[in-house]
Amino acid sequence: MSILVLLFWFPLVYIYLINTISLVQSDFVFNRCDNSLNYTVNSTYQTNLYATLSTLPTANSGLGFFNFSIGEGNNTVHSIALCRGDVGIEACGSCLSDSIVNLQKLCPNQKEAVISYEICLLQYSNNALLEYPQTKDYFFQFNLEIASDINEFNAALRPLMDELIGTAAAGGPLLKFAAGNRIVPVYTRIYAFVQCSPYLTEQQCSECLEDEISQIVHHDNGKIGGKIILPTCNFRFEVYPFLNESNVPTPTPPPGKDTKKKTRNIVILIVVTIIVVIVIASLYVFMRLRKKSKQTSPPLFTRVDQSETIDIGSPESLRYNFSTIKDATNDFSKEIGVGGFGPVYWGKLGDGREVAVKRLSEDSGQGELEFKNEVLLVAKLQHNNLVRLLGFSIEESERLLIYEYLPNASLDKFLFEPTKRASLDWEKRYNIINGVAKGLLYLHEDSRLKIIHRDLKASNVLLDAEMNAKIADFGIAKLFKPEETHGNTSRIVGTYGYMAPEYVMCGQFSTKSDVFSFGVLVLEMVTGQKRQLFRNGENIEDLLSFAWNSWNNGKGSDMIDPVLKTGSSSLHNIIRSIHVGLLCVQENVIDRPTMAMVILMLNSLSITLPVPSEPASFRQTNINPERLLLQEYTSSTEVVILETLIYQ
Repeated sequence: MSILVLLFWFPLVYIYLINTISLVQSDFVFNRCDNSLNYTVNSTYQTNLYATLSTLPTANSGLGFFNFSIGEGNNTVHSIALCRGDVGIEACGSCLSDSIVNLQKLCPNQKEAVISYEICLLQYSNNALLEYPQTKDYFFQFNLEIASDINEFNAALRPLMDELIGTAAAGGPLLKFAAGNRIVPVYTRIYAFVQCSPYLTEQQCSECLEDEISQIVHHDNGKIGGKIILPTCNFRFEVYPFLNESNVPTPTPPPGKDTKKKTRNIVILIVVTIIVVIVIASLYVFMRLRKKSKQTSPPLFTRVDQSETIDIGSPESLRYNFSTIKDATNDFSKEIGVGGFGPVYWGKLGDGREVAVKRLSEDSGQGELEFKNEVLLVAKLQHNNLVRLLGFSIEESERLLIYEYLPNASLDKFLFEPTKRASLDWEKRYNIINGVAKGLLYLHEDSRLKIIHRDLKASNVLLDAEMNAKIADFGIAKLFKPEETHGNTSRIVGTYGYMAPEYVMCGQFSTKSDVFSFGVLVLEMVTGQKRQLFRNGENIEDLLSFAWNSWNNGKGSDMIDPVLKTGSSSLHNIIRSIHVGLLCVQENVIDRPTMAMVILMLNSLSITLPVPSEPASFRQTNINPERLLLQEYTSSTEVVILETLIYQ
């Protein structure tokens, strides 16, 4: 009877342990700062470093290897990052974000630095990084305990490592990773992995790992666990499982087993598999019966997360039955858009109201936390320039958000599509700019909750039938207490290009972070161009530097959308909006206006606007007054069309 009990519970305990291991957060391992060569503050190298690290997360090979470089000569910055081969996309991205933020804190002005966590490694340098061999600056970390029988332990460890080296080295150009285990009588098993940067050849990967593993004998022979790390290759072994088993290949059985033992193992495997199937089937039947016995699902929001600083109550009154929304959308048959959350469907409720239904997809970059955050926040917000949440639905794995239907979809569908942009005259754009400003002012100052949106961009501004702006997508918004002025995080989330520099590099955010995003949006509205990197002659510049240089050199017409140069557009309002946009994207937080001041500057022509400096990360130069824009506008109608380089 006891054996049957053990066989019954073993699969469940095993599944629990595997899930527990996969949820363990990555730990900091080490960092190194090369103090032999430093850069100066506000130098070209620092500008290139910020641009490189900001863009690096978008340069994923697809399997956890990142590589991006920018600059010329001594100001070139190369950067690479590598996530452990068993790590998922979300955990890899989170670790890389932490690395970017913390490396800048640990190595504030070094031209070369490296940081390693358990699941990722980040390195930048002004020297080429995709070369082999490199300086072998090993990092060692070993368990203090020594094996009771060193020879027996090594007799299992060395063949395992040899096998893993062969597998990893033979991997393709995107991933060179292998993991497995071997039986050791005293410790039951040794678990290990090896990994190379994927740009290494098969021979280079083998040489790098062989060299690392040979260091064990010289330094820590007989230790029952440890790791050695180089930017080009690394390995780790332990006497306990430490990888995400769901992403690790099934280990090859150790050699030397006789036929009788193999047969016994096969029988055990079959028995355990049958038991697992029976248990899963029983659990499924139990859950179905439990579901039928209940008329309604349990409350989703039983409490506010401890991370929230204000009790905003429970929105259970907004809950819809899943079947009701399924019927309203005709079984989700009419898709009207796709976002980071998942697809969006059109629907019609029983009372005749049209709705837009966001359905969380399994591969969404967002999850339970973002879903809950959006419901808790938007349910309490009421403003003409914020999208209205009508309700939500949750059933098993289904997560739905039900919004008012806005027939004109999002702003980016008009602004960045040539055929539709022509319908956006300046009056409409100016009205949208003011609407977004009023919505942000409500979030920052006028609602009883002080909220930082953190992801303001054209695709998160929706348009109703009259082209009025409504801010949407509060999945990563943050609550502040009324007396709080700023926050700090190591988890950088949002959209690169719209995020303020202090947030990207240091994890600091405030209402001025939203002001920066608003300034980028205003410049996009005026130019009709996305926030991108451009090649302009020999220089690489983005929308902010392009706008600054056009303003500063008295060539304002180069940045104004040609659509706005026809008809009765108000030149003075366009130029004033450019001026306000540049003030919003100042590098220093204190130099940016509040949203209350922004609205005043946009609508009161009697107020003299302060002179802006360069946008974030650009060198100081003299500035020309607004009149030069007016003069230049009358002499030219051409807009510079620049080659899109890399930014999306």
